[in-house]
Amino acid sequence: MARLDVTEMFQDISFPGHLHTQDSLQQAVEFNFQDTDILIASYPKSGTTWMQEIVTLVYSRGDPHLSQTVPNWTRAPWLEQYYCTAVLEASSAVPRLLTTHLPYRLLRTAIQDSKAKVIYVSRNPKDVMVSFYHFHKMANFLPDIGSFPEFLDRFLEGKLHFGSWFEHIIGWTQTAAVSNLLHVTYEEMLLDPQGAIKKISLFLQCPLAEDEINNCVKHCSFSSMKDNKMINYTLVPQEIMDHSKGSFMRKGEIGDWKNMFTEEQRRRFDSVFSSKMQQCSLQFVWEKPDEEEPNEEEKLPQNNTEPRK
Repeated sequence: MARLDVTEMFQDISFPGHLHTQDSLQQAVEFNFQDTDILIASYPKSGTTWMQEIVTLVYSRGDPHLSQTVPNWTRAPWLEQYYCTAVLEASSAVPRLLTTHLPYRLLRTAIQDSKAKVIYVSRNPKDVMVSFYHFHKMANFLPDIGSFPEFLDRFLEGKLHFGSWFEHIIGWTQTAAVSNLLHVTYEEMLLDPQGAIKKISLFLQCPLAEDEINNCVKHCSFSSMKDNKMINYTLVPQEIMDHSKGSFMRKGEIGDWKNMFTEEQRRRFDSVFSSKMQQCSLQFVWEKPDEEEPNEEEKLPQNNTEPRK
């Protein structure tokens, strides 16, 4: 199923036709969630693959065998992609691990009466946008996005594939309809991986011993994931994802947006962000904390290491 130049419009949102059809999108919004299901929800390039890996490792108690032998799209299929039904029918795994990039408004009816657990993954939108821009360069199933200023315009207007980042994060984080929802940030996973993994494991009712958490941290590190063919998408044919034009696992940093934004673009982004997020209380980590050598007083233990969420 190539369809590399096909765009599917569904509920006023565009999706790449390579993996999405009208039928698969409709099946997603009508999906019959089981109470034991685990759903990872995110806007693209927010840490989705990372969370798939963490959850796999948590249920494996730090053993990397599954994550190193089974592709992530089989372990945690995308609910809205055409192959999802076949993958689920072929699997006897309980709980079922699912992934989605759909906004909450499209899944509200399907999930609001379910006890399924939802892990929502977010990332500061400037880094999301830069990562998504670079991904467009290598993903031949995504449209040509032109220059970075043009891409910035489309991101702020919510006209990229998968819709508006603003709608996505507000929809999932400001609703009270999903009672079993855990919000985890990309920055939190990067700055405090042990804490993030412990929080996720407790939410999944799968508490881990310290050595198991350490094994999870080791095998979901950026360097480990970048070398893992089951999650770095090098198994995907070059005509679909051209790795000569970039790497799916690119940098794994906080604040890379500063290498792309001009001062004028930053001011424009901040203005739109302030306008669209004025009713949202979430705070974001926009850059990596200062790494300057601390003085003797600052070397004392401080209880302020957890990033803002």
